[in-house]
Parts: sequence; structure tokens; C-alpha cells
Amino acid sequence: MTSPLPIISGLSDLSGRYDAVLSDVWGVIHNGVSAFPEAVEALRAFRRAGGRAVLITNAPRPSAPIIAMLDRLGVPRDAYDAIVSSGDATRAMIEKYRGKAIHHVGPPTEDDALYEGLDLRRTSADEAEVVVVTDLDTDDDTPEMYRERAKLWLSRKLPMICANPDRVVEHGDKIIYCGGALGDLYSAMGGMVHMAGKPYPPIYEQAFALAEKAAGRSLDKSRVLAIGDSVRTDAVGAAQFGIDLLFITGSIHAAELDAFGKPDPQAIADLVSPSRARVAGYLPRLSW
Repeated sequence: MTSPLPIISGLSDLSGRYDAVLSDVWGVIHNGVSAFPEAVEALRAFRRAGGRAVLITNAPRPSAPIIAMLDRLGVPRDAYDAIVSSGDATRAMIEKYRGKAIHHVGPPTEDDALYEGLDLRRTSADEAEVVVVTDLDTDDDTPEMYRERAKLWLSRKLPMICANPDRVVEHGDKIIYCGGALGDLYSAMGGMVHMAGKPYPPIYEQAFALAEKAAGRSLDKSRVLAIGDSVRTDAVGAAQFGIDLLFITGSIHAAELDAFGKPDPQAIADLVSPSRARVAGYLPRLSW
């Protein structure tokens, strides 16, 4: 049995221990429909107290469109210093296919910015040299619905670049599948899958560099805090990068943890423990 986690009332209980936070976005700051006001205020208060806040997201688009989306959802720009996305990391992977044919899986137009300036041709899987997955085609899809398509990709030995390693995400009051779930299916079938974003080190290295730039000085990892709602991406990523974690229980793990009822600290500790993350505390929603 793992040790129970520290109980805190808000980010303010931890703020004196950290100079910067690397915060997840979807499920922590908003739910895809609207911003969480208390989470926004927590980041603003942390910055007013002298801390730096970098948003780190597995959204499969470059940072600029994400900033525009945050504007629409009601997340003010004074809540963060910078943002880095899985889309930024994915573009570097796609770069080597410049001028070649790719097969896109995901919303048909939403991810155009991902390919901008790369001179790629979107084709059927019969012609493509690589499959690029941003998300499932619709929010109602499940990975199993793609098995027959994946058999064709596998028969042609097409590698897959998965721009969003998340398996699921909170959207309003629903949980929907993401690109990472399709990546898992293809990998299980024997396909080659390359993933960008969390929990992989490059996106954390980029976020850490942005935090140091915002602070105007070098930072010690012991004074940098990750904030996130996913064991698979946020907890594992924080552990691998060597920084502490503030775990948000009220998103994709809300039901199993009874996050808004009577959450059991031991159950939360047991859930996070396999990631080996150093958990500084937990909250149902980010607040100050």
C-alpha cells in the first residue's frame, strides 16, 4: 500500500515552494466548452505572486490556434506566460515528409495549421507514406471503429505519427476518445507509432526552457511543479522529467475517485503510484 497523499486546500498552499508551474490545459483550465474560473484565477494569483506559468498541452495543433481557442473559452492571457503544444512537437516529426503524401485521420479542417507551410499532399491510405492522427474523426467515434482501416495501414507498413497522445479527454459533461487511443490500437496490432507531446521528454524540455525565459533566469527542477489530470500523460511525464505533480482528480478520473463526493486519499495515491510521480497534493479542480 502506498502512503496517502498530502491534503491541500489550493495552489496557494504550495506556491512558496515553486517558482514555476507547467500546467495541463484541457481538463485543468477548461473542459472544451468553457474555462474553469477558479483555475484561471489560481494561475493569475500564482503569477501575481511572482511565479511563472507555462501551459503544456497535448492539443494536436501549433500554439497560435490554441491561444485563440483559449481566448474564446475565456482564459485571459495574463493567466500564463507561454504555451507549448503537442502540435509544435508533431510538426518536427512531419517535416521529413515535406512534399510527400500523408493520410490524415481526425477532424477534416480543424488541424490545417499543423500542416501549414510543409507542402504535404493529403491522400487516401493507398497512396500515403505515413498516417498522421490528430484525433478521431468525430467525438462519437471509438478506436474499435478504425480496426478495418488500420488493417490496410498495417498491410502497407505505414508508420503512424500520433499528434495527441491523450487516450481520453473531458468535453463538457462527457468523456471522449482522443488520438492516443487509436495509437494504442495500431500499436497493439503491430503498427509502428510515433507520439509527440506528454509524457515524452521533448515537450517538457521545451516548456521548461520557456519557463526559464519567462523568469529571466535558470530554474531548479525541484522548484517547478507540473499540474495535470491524467496519470498516463501528466503523472508519467512529470516523473520522467523529474518534477513534482499537483494531481487534478475531478476530470477524466472523477468517477473512479469520487472526486466531488468523498474522495479516498489512499485510492488516489494507489492510482498515481505506478507512474512514480512525486505528488505534492491533489485537488478536484485547480484553485488558489
